[in-house]
Amino acid sequence: MDYLVFRLYGALASWGEIAVGESRHTAAYPSKSAIMGLLGAASGLKRDHEVAQEQLQQGYELAVEVYSTGQLLRDYQTTQVPDSVGKFNYHTRRDELVLGKERLGTILSSREYRSDMLALIAIKALNDAPYGLTELKEHLLKPKFHLYLGRKSCPLSVPLDPQLIKNKANYYAAFKAYQHKQMLPTQEQTQGELSRRDSIWLGQPKDRHYYWEGQAEDFSDTLDLSRRQTRIRHDQPRSRKRWQFSPRHEHMLYIQGGE
Repeated sequence: MDYLVFRLYGALASWGEIAVGESRHTAAYPSKSAIMGLLGAASGLKRDHEVAQEQLQQGYELAVEVYSTGQLLRDYQTTQVPDSVGKFNYHTRRDELVLGKERLGTILSSREYRSDMLALIAIKALNDAPYGLTELKEHLLKPKFHLYLGRKSCPLSVPLDPQLIKNKANYYAAFKAYQHKQMLPTQEQTQGELSRRDSIWLGQPKDRHYYWEGQAEDFSDTLDLSRRQTRIRHDQPRSRKRWQFSPRHEHMLYIQGGE
């Protein structure tokens, strides 16, 4: 089995959870909707291309290896918006401020971010995948649209460094075959060396959290998977245009350093 593995690192990231009311929470690791949205943006798919978006999210399965969840950061925001007026729609921000000037009110919201997070993503193509892994790799190297980590205010801090890992039995073997490269180069470092912070993150022994979809044996045939947990997460994109998501089953495994 072949896998496409790439890294996600950012000064800020936001992996949206179910949003109710004024609070916008973030998970501690990337959601499938965020990852598939990143792949869609790199491939040049717009949100209203619903058929292509559905083919993308149904054509791949993925796994996540979390090196650092980062620090939780909360941002308190106030925004002026007009209330609704029947079937009238405000198409732009200018429409809200000019046409809806007499109806402006203030919305309070609290948004969460993860600062200084690092994770690896492994993608596996299914039979109906719209793009091959080699093509996806080229899209990530030369994205059609800007890429960001969950929100537009969270750009990538380092290149994705996608690598095509061939002939591996499972996700865990693909993660182990990924060649980490330095993220914060200095004049004292030579090509291929790691920065001090990267060495701390990537060094062994180190605790790891893994998340994957599919069967339990898709992850590893050597690790003890009896300690895995399975939960339902509502991050399977159904409609990007209407912001609708479906539930999916996701496995989780925690591995302590030295195992």
